[in-house]
Amino acid sequence: MSQILIVNVGGQYCHLIARRIRELGVQSRICTSETLENELAEVKGIIISGGPSSVYDPDSPVVPPSVFSAKIPILGICYGHQLLAHNLGGTVRPGKLREYGETSLTVIDNDSILCGIRKNEIVWMSHGDEVVKVPPGFQVIARTENCPIAAMSNTDQKYFGLQFHPEVSHTLCGSIVIKNFVFNICKCSKDWDMGGEILRLKADIQKQVGQRKVLFFVSGGVDSTVAFSLCAEALGPERVLGVFVDTGFMRKDEREEIEATFLAKGWHNIHYIDASKTFLEAVSGIADPEKKRKRIGNSFLDVQRSVMKQLGLGSSDWMLGQGTIYPDTIESGKAKFASLIKTHHNRVELIDNLIRQGLVLEPLKSLYKDEVRDIGRALGLPGDMVNKHPFPGPGLSVRCLCSEEETRPKSDHALSSIVSRYGLKAWRLPLFTVGVQGDYRSYRELVLLSEGVELPVYSMLASQIINKVAQTNRVVFILARKSPHLNIENAIIRPNRFLTMDRLDLLREADDLCRKFLEAADLSGEVWQFPVILLPLSLESGETIALRPILSSDAMTAKHAELPMDFLAELSRRLCEIKGIDLVLYDVTNKPPATIEWE
Repeated sequence: MSQILIVNVGGQYCHLIARRIRELGVQSRICTSETLENELAEVKGIIISGGPSSVYDPDSPVVPPSVFSAKIPILGICYGHQLLAHNLGGTVRPGKLREYGETSLTVIDNDSILCGIRKNEIVWMSHGDEVVKVPPGFQVIARTENCPIAAMSNTDQKYFGLQFHPEVSHTLCGSIVIKNFVFNICKCSKDWDMGGEILRLKADIQKQVGQRKVLFFVSGGVDSTVAFSLCAEALGPERVLGVFVDTGFMRKDEREEIEATFLAKGWHNIHYIDASKTFLEAVSGIADPEKKRKRIGNSFLDVQRSVMKQLGLGSSDWMLGQGTIYPDTIESGKAKFASLIKTHHNRVELIDNLIRQGLVLEPLKSLYKDEVRDIGRALGLPGDMVNKHPFPGPGLSVRCLCSEEETRPKSDHALSSIVSRYGLKAWRLPLFTVGVQGDYRSYRELVLLSEGVELPVYSMLASQIINKVAQTNRVVFILARKSPHLNIENAIIRPNRFLTMDRLDLLREADDLCRKFLEAADLSGEVWQFPVILLPLSLESGETIALRPILSSDAMTAKHAELPMDFLAELSRRLCEIKGIDLVLYDVTNKPPATIEWE
């Protein structure tokens, strides 16, 4: 029986709360606000997650009044914090300023849930609404510059509300806060470990598959490799078949590297298929990132059907295995009340239909990247496989931005008023990228800053710009131009730039150079992921490369990596020597408000 009940009201980080509780060695379970009332038996504590709703929306999730008479400790996070205030007599209103990413927290009272943390801490925020009046019996225990009630408590009732997110890794004191609630307030005892989790996963696989076999599309990435290996151990290798599909969106020489790795592991039950023509035709002439992702996901299913026919596999005897992890599910808007951020290729409608028919096996779907790595290590997978940098399933297709119309950068008074004191210029680029703001998807313009200041200043400016300037969610600055005389004022976003083999090959060259540079400088371990993005922005006749090195542990939140400027200067100089590259940019935006990938 789980000791902590987590109420999922659609937040991006709901399952991350469960994961943090697992790290403490305590079992929890997740329910919806509709089922909460029926799941209170033997529960020692309740946590209400964040979510994209406003407490005043008519269809927003609510907590039944009976929960407050059950005398169970309650912790509300973000939307849950606002819901507590709203239900118990406080007031919630839209905030004067939005807060996304890192925020400085000032602790007023650290005697209860904030016990053991410092008077000033860096925490992670993602909200628009805020509590402006606490309910009777509550006291304000922390604030930020823009949010006077960042935390509140009623120690008599054991009710607590936090506007910030203690579950994300970038709230450094977050584990202390959750530990205080789980052990000091709810009096839980340890009842979970990873060894037991692996046994449970294997048992679930055996139960779900029954007498059938499983067909996996293996990409060579961590998730599909661990899922494939786990199933092979649970079912036996003769009942698990792997198919490696070359989509044409792979990195340079990646197919050869993956084949060599699988052969070294002794996996001979994997077939290799070149479907690059099929995938490239599927996204021909498509600029919209959601349409690209969906067409790629559907193409995987087309290839699956073709493979099963070629191999003579009866559909009733087989299931489709996927290395889906929880961030794929939540960003695709598949959890109740969750907002769509971007559709992952393993969450398109055709696959959802197969899931409803019980034809899809996803053994890792409730886990996060670093938990998947832990399972891989426990299964004896080699370190270079388990520690591989994440790479999106649609590959370079979502790192190659496309355009339909010719447009130009635009000056903006609001931007200039923020950056001019630092001697910088700023432009809005009519190139849209995906973000996550207040648990909602945003699709907004890119902001470009000129050269001239250090990385920490750009980082500070990025936060100010996105919190203050509407319709922005990502900020980049210029690292290098092919020639210093090339003027941004003359830049053009070229029309009709779609996914072509020539553009993909240009991106492959730039990506390969970045990977080799990172390894040569012994900096691979300093970043969690290093997306390299191609933009149809020309200063002369070429295009633009954007660098997106980030720090994360679970992909739910991320910080841009502050790599050494001398390293970046030399790398960007070398990138500008590649024929077809005019400009190199550096992304200084955290998640939130921007997603890790641009599309």
